[in-house]
Amino acid sequence: MTDKQNCYCVIMAGGVGTRFWPMSLNAKPKQFHDILGVGKSFLQQTYQRALDIVPKENVLILGCLAHKKLILEQLPELNESQVVLEPTGRDTAPCNLYAAMKIAQKNPDALMLILPSDHMIEDQKEFVKNIDAALSYAKNQDRLITIGIKPTHPNTGYGYIQYVLEDKGELKKVKTFTEKPTLEFAESFLASGDFLWNSGMFVWSCKAILKAYQSFLPSMYQQLEQVDFNTENEASQILVQYEKLQKISIDYGIMENAENTYVIPSDFGWSDIGTWTALYDVSKKDVAENAILSKNVRAYNLERTIVKNTENKLMIIDGLEDYIVVNTDRALLICPKSKDQEIKNYVNDLKLNKLEDYV
Repeated sequence: MTDKQNCYCVIMAGGVGTRFWPMSLNAKPKQFHDILGVGKSFLQQTYQRALDIVPKENVLILGCLAHKKLILEQLPELNESQVVLEPTGRDTAPCNLYAAMKIAQKNPDALMLILPSDHMIEDQKEFVKNIDAALSYAKNQDRLITIGIKPTHPNTGYGYIQYVLEDKGELKKVKTFTEKPTLEFAESFLASGDFLWNSGMFVWSCKAILKAYQSFLPSMYQQLEQVDFNTENEASQILVQYEKLQKISIDYGIMENAENTYVIPSDFGWSDIGTWTALYDVSKKDVAENAILSKNVRAYNLERTIVKNTENKLMIIDGLEDYIVVNTDRALLICPKSKDQEIKNYVNDLKLNKLEDYV
């Protein structure tokens, strides 16, 4: 068993969620929305999930400086010191190092659980069981552990982890990491039986992850080493040092380079709900396989389409198959589900054409 007082949960809530435009905006990204219609935002659900694993005071929210008010409004029980704010987005490697150094300064023997803020998990009991196992494996060991999800179909929107199939027990040695593959590769991964979806959840000790940063991202480590964590000087010093940091994900910067990487194959009803099509896949559907997520919609000759209307005005839709339709007070999106990955490009195009007010 692991001493819970030594366990910390870091919830990454700094993403913009551009593939969920027009509902997800810079001012209020998707993690702050109740997209699933359960009465809680993604962030609030993730926070509640973490409380089954670590003490309330050991939860840290990694967010953007611009979203401090939103975070504290949605999680009013937090102490402000539990909200770790990035001055600017630098992907997941810098923010995880920031959190690790901040925690290690307080508790050098700490174990860390890293959770993205915008995932859906159906089986909380199985999730807790897998995380508790990972924490036990990480305790007093130089291991970087990730949670892999047993794939159910050849998804091209997820990263994949290949593991040593022959390893006995639930902890498996990682062989390779692969970013979003083509459909052909995804199908072969599924058929091979030794690939998992990369959930983006990690477990490690502060000592193990700081050692990895010293080895693989030494410049980043040295820059943040100059910060007086958990003091009144931290915010101003972070402001100076953060601008100098390389923009890189923890997958590219650490996990793909380290030899001491392990994975626990898991199956607890997971989805990262990264796109409108992913939301469609997990949503309740009518007889025509439509996911109508609003009451004020009248649909005719509609098939396999997802509709979200955040406005009070009535929507009448006729004659669409396999489409995404999202209406907000700022914008209307109508596009084929097959192009859901293009939504990020639509947002970039708006920025290039000086239409930032709509993103």
